[in-house]
Amino acid sequence: MSVETAAVEYVRDGNVARIHLNRPHRLNAVTPALTEGLSAALARAAREGARVVVLAGRGRAFCAGHDLKEPEPVETPAQTRARLEEIQDVTRLVRRFPGAVVAAVHGYALGAGCEFALACDVVVASEDAQFGFPEVGVGLSVTGGVSKLLPALVGWAKAKELLLLGDRVTGAEAGRLGLVARVVVPGEHETAALELARRLAERPPLALSLAKQVLDHGIDATLEDAMVREVDHAILTSLSGESAAPTEAFNRG
Repeated sequence: MSVETAAVEYVRDGNVARIHLNRPHRLNAVTPALTEGLSAALARAAREGARVVVLAGRGRAFCAGHDLKEPEPVETPAQTRARLEEIQDVTRLVRRFPGAVVAAVHGYALGAGCEFALACDVVVASEDAQFGFPEVGVGLSVTGGVSKLLPALVGWAKAKELLLLGDRVTGAEAGRLGLVARVVVPGEHETAALELARRLAERPPLALSLAKQVLDHGIDATLEDAMVREVDHAILTSLSGESAAPTEAFNRG
């Protein structure tokens, strides 16, 4: 069975649900419709009893972050909080999904796109993928639980460097840093992720779910507190007037 929307595609392939971000003309940049579609697809996968989800992007990128060509929303702080928490719901849904969620990353995984990838249980990356957090450079703030998840992956010192400078790292370097689990040659990211997903789907489902939970609980004890703080900071940056015009690197497409 399959469902296709303007921003997100969902296809069920046996015990594996395949979700594609589907705004290739904008490098799958994030809009409210994409966030809503992604959350709906993850919720559907859980509701239908899929054992594993593969999350990937159509076109030349996984997800290039927020679509800075979209008009700046005119909203109250309360509306900003609600919009940011909808983005964070992606992290929550990935973590609550009883099976494994595998990200297949190629091209850009920047800003919110990098957050979506790192929320997943296993990340398979093309060696020439580009990971990065440009938020500080354009006067914004991270969300998606990254303030908790990133140090757990790469260590406190490297996490600070990545967030404060916003430098990109390739998929190959991300593998060396422990930012991703597997690195593959260009063009094989989704094939490798699907092969891994099918192996995971063959595992006893309860054992797989409990193994995921026991690891997540080890780092997630204060994740909600971290995400509340992230929204507070994101609201402060949106009100500060420091938000710069999008850079070519951040808004390419």
